[in-house]
Amino acid sequence: MNIRSAFSITARAAVMAGLFALAFSPLHAIAQGSSILTHHGDNSRSGQYVVPALSWEKARSVQLDRTFDARVAGSMYAQPLYWRPPGANTGILFVATEANIVQAFDAKTGKELWRRFVGRPVRASSLPCGNINPLGITGTPVIDPATAAIYFDAAVERENGAHHEVFALSTKDGSVLPGWPIDIAGALQKSGRHFDPRVQNQRAALTLLDGTVYVAFGGHFGDCGNYHGWVVGISLQDPGKLVSFETRARGGGTWSPGGLSVVGHDIYFATGNTFGASTWSDGESVFRVGADLRRSEDKRDYFAPSDWKALDARDADLGGSNPLPLDVPGAGGGRALILALGKDGKAYLLDRNDLGGIGGQLAAETVSRSWIITSPATYAVGDDVFVAFQTPGTHCPQPGRDHDLTVVKIAAGPPLMMTTAWCGALRGRGSPVATTTDGHSNATVWVLGAEGDDRLHAFRGDTGEPIFASEPLSGLRRFQTVIATQDRLYVGADGRIYAFSF
Repeated sequence: MNIRSAFSITARAAVMAGLFALAFSPLHAIAQGSSILTHHGDNSRSGQYVVPALSWEKARSVQLDRTFDARVAGSMYAQPLYWRPPGANTGILFVATEANIVQAFDAKTGKELWRRFVGRPVRASSLPCGNINPLGITGTPVIDPATAAIYFDAAVERENGAHHEVFALSTKDGSVLPGWPIDIAGALQKSGRHFDPRVQNQRAALTLLDGTVYVAFGGHFGDCGNYHGWVVGISLQDPGKLVSFETRARGGGTWSPGGLSVVGHDIYFATGNTFGASTWSDGESVFRVGADLRRSEDKRDYFAPSDWKALDARDADLGGSNPLPLDVPGAGGGRALILALGKDGKAYLLDRNDLGGIGGQLAAETVSRSWIITSPATYAVGDDVFVAFQTPGTHCPQPGRDHDLTVVKIAAGPPLMMTTAWCGALRGRGSPVATTTDGHSNATVWVLGAEGDDRLHAFRGDTGEPIFASEPLSGLRRFQTVIATQDRLYVGADGRIYAFSF
């Protein structure tokens, strides 16, 4: 992993869950001109946005809006969020940076509405390893429409050293809500758990489910110290109430930019390599847990490749990409699947309802010539399900170099099949998304050549035909992704937000 960076449901919580389900549905959020409240648009991390106006023809003529002027304070790894409050004439963009500053902007003009500084970010020189300096807010925040609050984890340097603190700010004015922030180490210590904030890093996007915010942790670049893979759940109504999952062996971080994936009330997450484990101890895995994060010994609730120990030794873990839920049409009602992507270059298809334990994949295919570290996106073309992810593909139909985008097609079968449909020519390490005009038409894959050619690229989702490439954009950080609203695409970067109109 060396790129690092239940509560009972009351009647009110049930209503909130319904609101979340609506807010996080990509079809609802975009078709209704609503909001992008979480990473990749919904709790399943589909990365699919339905934008009726964004046909292939319109995608060819997307324009950078040079009148939009949103100046961001600090380096930006987190995805921007977009919220259009009920009755509002325009939406609001929210960004969070490594300077530990959260800002809100008018989505039409880029005018700053408010900003909040939440504490001094952590200097790299005060940490045993790492490659982000300073270290502040890295994981994408999440917005709760019911409480009109934005939640995020910040690495804060206090007088006694580094802390991980989870904040809740009012989306109206940036004020800190009562009962927050929550110091993760201090809160876990009250239940007898040890969490060392100096060696834990927080890159994964946060998740809201059933009145709880979930925060996942891994380690820093360099794998220093006695870090573990953690997922911590904090009650929104009673922030002092926590649930948690911790890997049994050292390492095993949950560090993918997409973080956790959710289907219904099930939470899925992947872990990285562990250190010194002679028997499997939660590394190299995909887990399914409930809201209480309770570990299950049932093989239906976890998966690890049979060569997990060799993957540990090679630092070729599954933790760099979030598990992606897929519903693949087919005979007998189709298949409910999970796609897991590894730094070993493989794609693993799992039964979502029976992950299969060690070696329990339904299918596995080597799809990349390099590590896969990304947030994948999925979309449909007719009855075919496609998944796009940043990697140089192994079986690209198109000849040539710099094909850093791979798209696979998955068919339920029988037999269950996974083939490379096409590869996109670009250089860079952005995380792709997909837009359609109605859920299946005009499928377009958008990806940033972050830390490469630094352009925004678009490809036809069915054939891979290139249809748009922007001018170079400065300040793009690896894993950065695009968000799509009714009339604009937004890209977050160091120092600014880019807006593209269509």
